[in-house]
Amino acid sequence: MWQALIAPVCALLDKLIPDEKAREAAKLLLVQQEGQQVLQEIQAQLSPILAEAQSQDPWTSRARPSFMYVIYVLLLASLPMGVLFAFHPAVAAKVTEGFRLWLAAIPEPIISLFGMGYLGYTGARSFEKWKGRK
Repeated sequence: MWQALIAPVCALLDKLIPDEKAREAAKLLLVQQEGQQVLQEIQAQLSPILAEAQSQDPWTSRARPSFMYVIYVLLLASLPMGVLFAFHPAVAAKVTEGFRLWLAAIPEPIISLFGMGYLGYTGARSFEKWKGRK
């Protein structure tokens, strides 16, 4: 939104302010205001995520590592599935198909919500690290 306004306002400043130094100072102020507005919007979007990340609630703090443990279990389960496939391909295929159907039964909005939450958390942690917080 702001980028669309900057060029016309700068063109207007070129016409309205004859002094080059004053014109450049006005443009600089305009760009600084744009940066402040964008920063405030990002902070407003990240504030709930940051509050959740800093929560002292043990359930909240365990939720993120628990997800990674689930992923680790799924990856590790692929090893015995490979062995099972070597000896009983039909059984391994049925287990794989059952797991695929089970995952397909999860409604798409829940998967999208989870993805947004996980990406939001990742963004908040990146922002914290960028700001120098642990």
